[in-house]
Amino acid sequence: MAAAPLRLMLIAGEPSGDVLGAELLQALAQRAGRPIKAYGVGGAEMARAGHESLFDMAELSVMGIAEVLPRLPVLQMRIAECVALALRTRPDALITIDSPDFSFRVAHQLRKYAPEIPIIHYVAPQIWAWRRGRARKIARYVDLVLALLPFEPPLFTGAGLACSFVGHSVVTRVPEADAGAAFRARHAIPADAPLLGVLPGSRGSEVSRLLAPFGDALRLLSRDAPDLHLFCATLPQVAAQVRAAAAGWPGRVILSEDASEKLAGFAACDAALAASGTVSLELAACATPHLVAYKVSPLTAMIARRMLQIPHVNLINLILNESLIPELLQQDCTPENLARELRLLMLPPRPSPAARMQQAGMRRALTQLGLGQTPPSARAAKEVLALLARRPPTLSC
Repeated sequence: MAAAPLRLMLIAGEPSGDVLGAELLQALAQRAGRPIKAYGVGGAEMARAGHESLFDMAELSVMGIAEVLPRLPVLQMRIAECVALALRTRPDALITIDSPDFSFRVAHQLRKYAPEIPIIHYVAPQIWAWRRGRARKIARYVDLVLALLPFEPPLFTGAGLACSFVGHSVVTRVPEADAGAAFRARHAIPADAPLLGVLPGSRGSEVSRLLAPFGDALRLLSRDAPDLHLFCATLPQVAAQVRAAAAGWPGRVILSEDASEKLAGFAACDAALAASGTVSLELAACATPHLVAYKVSPLTAMIARRMLQIPHVNLINLILNESLIPELLQQDCTPENLARELRLLMLPPRPSPAARMQQAGMRRALTQLGLGQTPPSARAAKEVLALLARRPPTLSC
């Protein structure tokens, strides 16, 4: 008799979580020893791994207090739908991936109505940034946290919540040594031409705030680099917005929505200007020097300033505990500041001293994230299966 499928409900609300979910499903399929039925909320990557989504994941891709408030009724409806799906299908486990504002509300309600269903959260919430006391609250409705950063587990285990460091998936995305040169050849970019990555983000709200200062900074930079080439990796949900702005950028612009082309493009770049986020780790994996910028609403910024308990927001800086990657946030995110930092990375000789310093530091950070070790998705799958082996199976309805 064929083994009953392992029924897993996964919820991801961001493109990065969609990739993590897909990689986890692939790793589980290799190790579970039986078929997997996966459903919940996800994107295109998880769909390719066999996941069925209840609704479009893009509905959850919103950040910032002022940005979330208008969408609260829709988000509350989606939370209720996810809880109802879990109660109706009784999965062997609920696995929430990042997006804690949404994920934890689903987990909290599900724990009240079906405490027997194991709940796993993949990507530890950033309690090291603010509200460290949240760990004890999370322990009430989450059974296991899978952490991407090496300093996170003690913050949760000290609060009575099981937490395992599995590593960051970025360490599996290091491009081939000749990927950058091949990208330049495909796009007819001379080997000595300055190529800058421009990465304004994946959410509509962040893109709308960053495109103007990014564009003005590029125009300032082009005065010193008239042969400037630009590579902009974007996503379908913001592509039209980015494409309209890119029409006014200086130099030759290569705009791509192709995920398979992104890392090769990063490797080809001399430097990058990026929205603050996990893309910084992808750039590090490609040894691409960069700076990060970010702007939110004044209300969100005011609250964040009062709550933040860390000296840096960039993950590489946090891992190394030093200011390696320039962070230009809020009022510091001006065209003049952006252009100044880009000149330090972009102007000859290339790579510049500042660029070389970044490359050495980024390599150290990647080593701490698991570079050269067992793939994070395999480690995460092992932890999931180990937890399920210790728990009795749930009864499907």
